[in-house]
Amino acid sequence: MAINFDTALGIEPKALAFREKRGEILAANLANADTPNYKARDMDFKSVLKQSMSSGVPLERTQSGHIAPPQQQVFGANVMYRNPNQVSLDGNTVEAHVEQAKYAENAVQYQASLQFMGNRFSGLMTAIRGQ
Repeated sequence: MAINFDTALGIEPKALAFREKRGEILAANLANADTPNYKARDMDFKSVLKQSMSSGVPLERTQSGHIAPPQQQVFGANVMYRNPNQVSLDGNTVEAHVEQAKYAENAVQYQASLQFMGNRFSGLMTAIRGQ
């Protein structure tokens, strides 16, 4: 009987890819903390859930201004601009302390996803060995 890794590993590979891409975006925010007019961005995981649970009913525009154009999406998640608590005078919206906290949170979630995937592989190895 063949092992189907897509079902055996569940959503963990997708979660890892999502966390990796989010880490890249947060790191770019930190790298551009002193760039004038740079706008901090982040990914919205809730949009991934909405996409997977949506009924699939498309929205129709009757006027061009009724529905905003689609946002940039990565792995089905919207990449959105962060609303800062205090905008700097040069228009930059990166707040280093917020970005560092979000980056640390993402790193912990990435490690948790790695641990979950490792546990899945351990379970598969136990099934293969028959112990």
